[in-house]
Amino acid sequence: MEFLSLVLFAVVFLVLLSGYPVAFALAGTSLLFAGLGFAIGEFDSAFLEAIPNRIFGVMTNDVLIAVPLFVFMGVMLERAKIAENLLESMALLFGPLRGGLGIAVILVGMLLAASTGIVGATVVTMGLLALPVMMKNGYDPKLATGAICASGTLGQIIPPSIVLVLLGDVISSSYQQSQLDQGIFSPETVSVGDLFVGALIPGFLLVGLYLAYMLFTAWRNPESAPAIVSDSNTQGLWKKVLFSLIPPIALIGAVLGSILTGIATPTEAASIGAVGAILLALMNGQFSLSTLKSSLNSTVITTSMIFMILIGALIFSLVFKGFGGDDLIRDWMSDLPGGVFTAMLIVMVVMFLLGFFLDFIEITFVVVPIVAPILLSMGLDPIWLGVMIAINLQTSFLTPPFGFALFYLRGVASDNIATLDIYKGVMPFIAIQLFALILIAYWPELATWLPSVVYP
Repeated sequence: MEFLSLVLFAVVFLVLLSGYPVAFALAGTSLLFAGLGFAIGEFDSAFLEAIPNRIFGVMTNDVLIAVPLFVFMGVMLERAKIAENLLESMALLFGPLRGGLGIAVILVGMLLAASTGIVGATVVTMGLLALPVMMKNGYDPKLATGAICASGTLGQIIPPSIVLVLLGDVISSSYQQSQLDQGIFSPETVSVGDLFVGALIPGFLLVGLYLAYMLFTAWRNPESAPAIVSDSNTQGLWKKVLFSLIPPIALIGAVLGSILTGIATPTEAASIGAVGAILLALMNGQFSLSTLKSSLNSTVITTSMIFMILIGALIFSLVFKGFGGDDLIRDWMSDLPGGVFTAMLIVMVVMFLLGFFLDFIEITFVVVPIVAPILLSMGLDPIWLGVMIAINLQTSFLTPPFGFALFYLRGVASDNIATLDIYKGVMPFIAIQLFALILIAYWPELATWLPSVVYP
């Protein structure tokens, strides 16, 4: 039975690589193995009988309501041309500095990450808007593409992030399961809000490191990041910057502030963000019935995809457990030399490699529920674990040759930009990501201190 669980995982991975829809690959392959196991008397059908209850649990999960709301918020802000206005005004503000346009790209990427939380949308938007401007003003293609890819992936870690919503829900369930496995029948809980707060300092740490690298590069090699001469009136410039900067910052502040102060749950805060995005579209003159319809269509398609994958992953998880796969992995990880350090290191390396081929949704729903309860049973902090996984996946999405962010940018970049330049450009930012991971691993307080202050 335990051997079949490993075969199941390998076959599911191969089917996913074939390009077959993820949700049906997970569910279909798992049901075929369940049928095979039942036929040879090695699988208990009671595991499949739990499927309706699991699906009903997803349908009644208040936390997951935040997903379509945050998706709608991001799509509506994209339609409202928030990114275009931000980039234009920030480029005018920082342009006269060496590396100023790169700084503008990183800061706008940070704001978009906090506004949309969707990695692909941010990278594509920045690639379409910022890359031509950077090339026109003499930026090194490697530095320009690296900055855009890296800042675009900040949506993985800076809240409110869809990644953190989904990961937070899975980590919460895994934490309770780990405590029940240890005989603790009044388990403590960890919420998506806890993970949001825990990700703030690591997220801003990454932004600070990106900015430091951009300034250092501009100082050491001025030709790679030249200053931009602007004839704009300073008084008018500041007015434009304020008018483009204040609305999205106010929206981000309303969403995160309501969570941090305890006024609203992440789901309620997501509804604030959705309404706020509509108001920003109205202020920018970009709101219409057609815009609303297209935003709703995109939201339904994205949300349906996420929840179908979740249901497929639930079926896979039940069949995997039915074959004893969770016990097999628990025993193997517990017997590793080096204990929890080795186990955590192996899990992070495996997730990093899987991030080359699988999207964060598949990894969050398929891999994390298997390994997180085991790691948490070893005494790891759930918030720290969630932040480490999020940054690890963010790094994976940047890494050549399979990083998703690289594919997104390659799809919108002109033919004058060599793929090798994109690969070379992200390497320093990958090193920064790994450095941040090491810092957080060495000082877990970077992820756990703020939640302990906000939620004592």
